[in-house]
Amino acid sequence: METLINLVNKLQKACTALGDVVEESSLPTLWDALPSIAVVGGQSSGKSSVLESIVGKDFLPRGSGIITRRPLVLQLHKIEEGREYAEFAHLPRKWFTDFAAVRKEIADETDRETSRTKQISSVPIYLSIYSPNVVNLTLIDLPGLTKVAVEGQSDSIVQDIEIMVRSYIEKPNCIILAVSPANQDLATSDAIKISREVDPKGERTFGVLTKIDLMDQGTDAVDILEGRSCRLKFPWIGVVNRSQADINKNIDMIAARRREREYFFNSPDYAHLANRMGSEHLGKVLSRHLESVIKSRIPGIQSLTGKTIIDLETELSRLGKPIATDSGGKLYMIMEICRAFEQTFKEHLDGLRPGGEKIYGVFDNQLPSALKRLQFDKHLSMDNVRKLITEADGYQPHLIAPEQGYRHLIESTLISIKLPAEAVVEAVHDILKDLVRKSIKETVELKNYPSLKLEVKNAAYEALDRMKNESKRATLQLVDMECTYPTVDFFRKLPQDVGKGGNPTHSIYDRYNDAYIRRVGTTVLAYVHMVVGTLRHSIPKSVVYCQVREAKRSLLDHFFTELGAKEVRELCRMLDEDPVIAQRRKNMAKRLELYRAAQCEIDAVVWAK
Repeated sequence: METLINLVNKLQKACTALGDVVEESSLPTLWDALPSIAVVGGQSSGKSSVLESIVGKDFLPRGSGIITRRPLVLQLHKIEEGREYAEFAHLPRKWFTDFAAVRKEIADETDRETSRTKQISSVPIYLSIYSPNVVNLTLIDLPGLTKVAVEGQSDSIVQDIEIMVRSYIEKPNCIILAVSPANQDLATSDAIKISREVDPKGERTFGVLTKIDLMDQGTDAVDILEGRSCRLKFPWIGVVNRSQADINKNIDMIAARRREREYFFNSPDYAHLANRMGSEHLGKVLSRHLESVIKSRIPGIQSLTGKTIIDLETELSRLGKPIATDSGGKLYMIMEICRAFEQTFKEHLDGLRPGGEKIYGVFDNQLPSALKRLQFDKHLSMDNVRKLITEADGYQPHLIAPEQGYRHLIESTLISIKLPAEAVVEAVHDILKDLVRKSIKETVELKNYPSLKLEVKNAAYEALDRMKNESKRATLQLVDMECTYPTVDFFRKLPQDVGKGGNPTHSIYDRYNDAYIRRVGTTVLAYVHMVVGTLRHSIPKSVVYCQVREAKRSLLDHFFTELGAKEVRELCRMLDEDPVIAQRRKNMAKRLELYRAAQCEIDAVVWAK
């Protein structure tokens, strides 16, 4: 069982070293999951004396007013033999064998944090004591509850101390050591009052009654110690503190413990309770209880460490890799981030992510609808056909078929397809730009580097603009091809009627009758519809080839070419990560290291049982 307390002590030290004490994210802390004992009491309740009695050393600052102004996390480690020593977390590997120096360092470290004022601070001091005369235990000494602020303290200090105390004792894994003086009315005890508020059933509260020897003559604390006056789940424990005279005479703790035992055994009021009284008994009871609580919490701690490891790994993956220090590493990192962006962009186009289907919507809906709206039949009205044929004949009317008229009609009709063709190019361009925006937003690695994100976006937009221009040129060229060279076979298959040109003796202005003009318009319209059917398929092919295919294949090629020529200073500018994110990644990595180590430690203890 002592192995379990050693395990918790080891994990708490690791939590302290790796910064897992103060919550800095939504992730739970391992420290909060570990059972601990918080010492609560009002000013001058005897808290410090109780702690010193348990430790067996005189090591805490003393004086008037609020002496404990920062939480003191005290870890006791029982060693088999050797010299007693203390070690502070803020002074690692420095051993204090003089406990008067420990007292001074506690006071100095408190002043360093509070700037030598009388204010309090919630930043804990972590102290480990190694001794053959202690039991394995972790205690947290909290500032004494007070009702009045003294000179040099803010008016809010009373509330500030209560908030700090509650932040510890409200946690379900906290065991409360409520210290109350026997020479004061228990009904006014600050420790009992606040303990009942957070632990109304008293299931995790131990009551400690101090200063029993200072009660008025003729009174005793038997009703309290036997649980009749104030009932808790666990029996009350009475202690006799060293007097100020004992402290002044430097009476050591071993002698003080002996005198404490003699007091209870020789007292007619408390002799029947003597076996469960005294600071030495208190330490053993707390150690045994802590052991049992730890044992019951191990499965939950195992579950927490496993889940938190997964959460931390996920968080670190989201934060991305730390920035390389050398130019080659920076260049490689930028390339890797850009490739991640390109992959995301391709997934949009390939259907693994949404958005690429909008391009097909342009081909299947927008283009056909735009072609239908062109209304070729209106362009090929009888008046317009007659006008264009007449203009094409010039001074020499055609003899058999109005070939030049046909060509002018076809060209003037088909050229109107350029507008829908250009609109398709622009629509696909807009979709591709939107997919670039989405891909940048979805590329986790880019989120930390605003300058690189802007560079990638601009480079992608410039590439899409080049592809759009090439696509527009190629697509309009398809239309020009159809305008320039009508398919001869189509007209050869039409029935020939040499007389359909009208009476050659008539005037040039009335030689084309309505039936003839109508037949010409119908023929041209049929040809135009055939060409439209062809372009409806060839325009999407051109757009896909020039824009979509090229965007998938070489969106950032030009950017990569320029990247290789950039200086280290420019690469650094691109990787301008927010220092807050960099620090968060560092903290997450440290926490992950802690939880992995904790998992190994816990598993080793569990399997060894």
